[in-house]
Amino acid sequence: MLIENQLTGRVIGAAIEVHRILGPGLLESSYEEALCYELAAFGLTFLRQQPLPVVYKSIKLDCAYRLDVVVEKKIVLELKSIESLLPIHEAQLLTYLKLSGYRVGLLINFNVPFLKDGLKRFVNGFDETSVLSAAQW
Repeated sequence: MLIENQLTGRVIGAAIEVHRILGPGLLESSYEEALCYELAAFGLTFLRQQPLPVVYKSIKLDCAYRLDVVVEKKIVLELKSIESLLPIHEAQLLTYLKLSGYRVGLLINFNVPFLKDGLKRFVNGFDETSVLSAAQW
């Protein structure tokens, strides 16, 4: 398996290709479908719409949370097609990382003119200073 940085690079490349062809303005489900096509073309394994149970006081709660895409059992992708990313979307992905035990996540908003403006990478277990925008990579 690829190390996480190489893997996120390939995922971002696939997302850029999807955005280049489809552009902004579609439903999230369209981007998910196209992105999974690109991931498969890269030979990457992935799981779509993975259930994410919540454990509360040793009780597993089925709250219908789902991870949009998990790539190579290493990176969680949270896909959006919204006007702008808000702190709640970042909190959502960080919570998903914490609950799932995955270390790295990408928050990708396809509803932007330039995809680099809709990308954020998160690493579980670090403070807010570890959050990198695409321009900082």
